[in-house]
Amino acid sequence: MASPRAAAERAAKTARVTVEPVADAAGAAVIGRVFDLIWHPGGPPVMPDEVLRMYTLTGQYLALAVDLDHPDRTPIAASLGVFAAPSGRALHSHITGVLPAGMGRTVGLALKLHQRAWALEQGIDLVTWTFDPLIRRNAWFNLTKLGARPVRYLEDFYGSMPDVINVGDASDRLYLRWPLTDPAVVAACGGEPPGGETAATLRAEGFTELVEVDPDGAAASPGDLAERVDAARHGGPGLLIPTPPDVESLRRDDLAAALTWRHAVRAAFAVAFDRGLAVTGFSRDGWYVLTSDAAPQEDG
Repeated sequence: MASPRAAAERAAKTARVTVEPVADAAGAAVIGRVFDLIWHPGGPPVMPDEVLRMYTLTGQYLALAVDLDHPDRTPIAASLGVFAAPSGRALHSHITGVLPAGMGRTVGLALKLHQRAWALEQGIDLVTWTFDPLIRRNAWFNLTKLGARPVRYLEDFYGSMPDVINVGDASDRLYLRWPLTDPAVVAACGGEPPGGETAATLRAEGFTELVEVDPDGAAASPGDLAERVDAARHGGPGLLIPTPPDVESLRRDDLAAALTWRHAVRAAFAVAFDRGLAVTGFSRDGWYVLTSDAAPQEDG
């Protein structure tokens, strides 16, 4: 198995980038511009420059992915993380974003593996972050490609977000733990992620759907959520919670439908987590897999 640093360098080579740590005001300003181009083009800054400068001064995690395909080595992605509880052991990854020029090139994987190698070199063995549970590609990436696991559902965590990606929607998030030396994480980061099954296969094995999806792709909460969860806990293998194929496009085209998805998925996670179920995987076709396995514990 390759070392964390070697795995990060291999991922960067595959993505045709170099991932460079940032430790000065000039680099912090570039990170700020990358974030603004992704979330607030032409609007107020996502991260104030003085905050980014403070992060460089105090040794937080700041990194840029630089495009090796571009003659000017243009930055195409950035990531920012801050030291977190438990002290000396954890990093919270606050923002990671990739510009359109970096899409489809596994740049996000290169950044996360660089973050993992950097954290381990600082003596840190746990990284946490949040993500929108309705964004299917991010769920697959976080749970399958990286081996991270959700521990909490955060309802409207950031409040109203006026950026171009989230405007009009509630800012619900799943809070993830990424234990960097866990065998499942080591295997995933070494290029051996588990092969996700399809929802149809899992249904055939007895898994129960917690959100109903009609032929037109609309979502609805069934009236017997608690009964379905309790049945899975006491006899069935587990539960399934779906995601829409492309919630970002749905938000732009039909905000009401996107909000219906939001509330249905929120209700499903609330009942499942309240009754002690844990997310243990993500299917190839976009469904969270929950079982009665012991839920991962939060530190701090």
